[in-house]
Amino acid sequence: MNSTRASHGRRARRLSVAIAALPALLAPLAGCEDRQRQPDGPPGDAAPTVVPEAGNVPPALAAPAPGPTASSFAAASAHPAVPTATPSASSDVVAGASQRYEAGPSVIASDSIDGAALRKRHVARLKADDSPVTVLRGQGPLELGKRICEAVVPRRPAETPVLLKPNLCGFDSVKDPAKHKGDDGVTGRITQPEFVRGVVQCLKARGHTKITIAEGCGHSHKFWKDIAQRTGYEAMAAEEGAALVAMDDDGVYDVAGDRPGKPLAIAGIQATRVPTLLMPKVLAEHLDHGLFLSLPRLKMHRYSVISAGIKGMQGTVMLSDSAPAYKQKWRMHRELKQYLDTKGPGQEDRALYLSSLRAFAERMVDVLEISTPDAVLGDGAPAMGGDGFQVLQPTAEMVAIGGTNPVRVDRVVAEFMGVWNSPALARELGGHRTSPLIEAAAKRFGLDLKATAITGDGADLLKSPRPVHYKAMAPFRLDWEPGQAPPPDAKAPEPAPPAAAKAPEGPPDAGPTALEGPPDAGPKAPDGPPDAGAPARPEAHAPPLPPGEKVAIDGKADDAAWSRAPAVSWDTDYAGKSTGVLTRARFLWSKEGLYVLFELSSAGLNTDHSKPVGVERPGLYKEDCIELFLTPAPASPRRYFEVEIGPFGHYFDIAIDRDARLEDTAWSSGATIATRRSAQARTAVIEALLAAPGIVNALAPRARLPMNLYRMEGKEPRRYLAWSPPRTSKPNFHVPEAFGALVLDP
Repeated sequence: MNSTRASHGRRARRLSVAIAALPALLAPLAGCEDRQRQPDGPPGDAAPTVVPEAGNVPPALAAPAPGPTASSFAAASAHPAVPTATPSASSDVVAGASQRYEAGPSVIASDSIDGAALRKRHVARLKADDSPVTVLRGQGPLELGKRICEAVVPRRPAETPVLLKPNLCGFDSVKDPAKHKGDDGVTGRITQPEFVRGVVQCLKARGHTKITIAEGCGHSHKFWKDIAQRTGYEAMAAEEGAALVAMDDDGVYDVAGDRPGKPLAIAGIQATRVPTLLMPKVLAEHLDHGLFLSLPRLKMHRYSVISAGIKGMQGTVMLSDSAPAYKQKWRMHRELKQYLDTKGPGQEDRALYLSSLRAFAERMVDVLEISTPDAVLGDGAPAMGGDGFQVLQPTAEMVAIGGTNPVRVDRVVAEFMGVWNSPALARELGGHRTSPLIEAAAKRFGLDLKATAITGDGADLLKSPRPVHYKAMAPFRLDWEPGQAPPPDAKAPEPAPPAAAKAPEGPPDAGPTALEGPPDAGPKAPDGPPDAGAPARPEAHAPPLPPGEKVAIDGKADDAAWSRAPAVSWDTDYAGKSTGVLTRARFLWSKEGLYVLFELSSAGLNTDHSKPVGVERPGLYKEDCIELFLTPAPASPRRYFEVEIGPFGHYFDIAIDRDARLEDTAWSSGATIATRRSAQARTAVIEALLAAPGIVNALAPRARLPMNLYRMEGKEPRRYLAWSPPRTSKPNFHVPEAFGALVLDP
């Protein structure tokens, strides 16, 4: 055992060095199909300014004249097949168009859909639909597309036309794989064409011959052509005899023919949050007398938390606020711009962020009321954690998740992705324990989502805690894998009932708050399984040291107080991969300072212990050591302390201000350190008291201090271990967005 320095003082120098700036903020999403946009308007595409013209519309879609209600929206079997675009190997036929018209609602008044009747029909169905959600495991997208279609798509007469709406445009930009480590910017973000092919083949086996694949990207015809070809959708559609059409209309290309992207006005929605919503003609026709299927790619989403059934409807959105209407998708979350405008390095207005997200959720539920798909078939082969755009982390399993109630499907997708009834998410999103879109929809339709039945050969995947990997647009990130220590507030999962009638219960206070008003206002949303997929930003708890009780810093760690301190442990490296090299840490606090205890297994003791332990050791990170990063002021997350301690008692400490680009090596942690180790057992114990004023002043009951814990171990292979993994491409511990939290118990 060696005990070093009672309290080292300030050193005499201060070194300022440049620190790499954080990457630029991701462009705000114009929904699932969003791109970078100009600050005050739509994406900067130079399409002509056009809006839809008045024209013919099928009688069943026309707005009722004054007097008795007109449209009945009868079942598909009672109507003839709807015309669709002609299949072709060229994507030149895939977009509709409308001619120019002067701004103003009167010019689209005669092309109008009975939105009130649609909403009435869809809301009634969603409220009554408690059918199971099916989870299937498989080997690839083609197989899963076929099987999920067969399992959940309602059967209709063979002559019924079918519209498939995949997520074809949910990415930021096309990239050169040679310059981005094989990433083309598209793969992993969109519904895979082979999954859609599987659904098409299932429908063809049922006798359907009129099948249309349609998506709205909010970009030019040139962009659509390139994406249709680049992704393989054009070739797949031609091979399967399905029409491929764009629900985008710029009034320039494809002005003749069926014009599937032609925007139609919607009557009777003035009281909604989307009174200027328009509907693509091809969607209106299929809602009237066809079959409409949504085929989203299952993934995390940097703004809406997940992207699945509800979020997938963003691709159908057109708004008459400006022209062209199909480029106005960004207006669905227009309040987000204010948040981004006020966001800066180390600062943000989280309340503003949450307000914009709640408004977006309510609008998307309005869209869902009007454009409800008959079924949602989710492509999770694999599903994608991360942010859905720049950060992609595929799930270990290939699944398809589907059902006829989009809200229940989204609830199961959220559980599969680890963000259903999540306390970690609630801490970041003002009490919302899952995607606010799901909560808003459940509240709107009066759905008890805890009673959602889950069936299929993949249902067992939800009986155990699910991993979660989520990077939000707001500056937080959740990463957790089964086997890692859960946070203290995580509850053990209850035994799951039979898969076909799964109804997990949460704790009585587990529901999220209402979507309107302050975070604690309104009734709670339905409960879910207790924290399945515990948070990625873990917590460590530090009990207070009672007055008069002492802890001897001697490396023995045998004081009674340590037995009252809950341990946190980890074996993950910086990328989140399990290594089998276990580290355990405990914490206590008092007015004297912060007590820390590290217990190291598989310790190689690779340290040059000929160096003196009483002198600060620059470059200690190149040898075996532990590192503690602690943020004393949570409001300034990019200002933190770093303390390195080796198994022989060597140390190095520094204060870092990333905004000011300063590294203050003169800062002292005021540490008292003692260590013990056993080369034979390959173990080490590091015990310390950190008594720097900057640390002591931050210690208060119920304080939550951002913190991360790291360990460097070994030579070949060299291990870079992290309690809350930053998941960077190369080892990098200076990622405050990935810090967990040290909670000081009262």
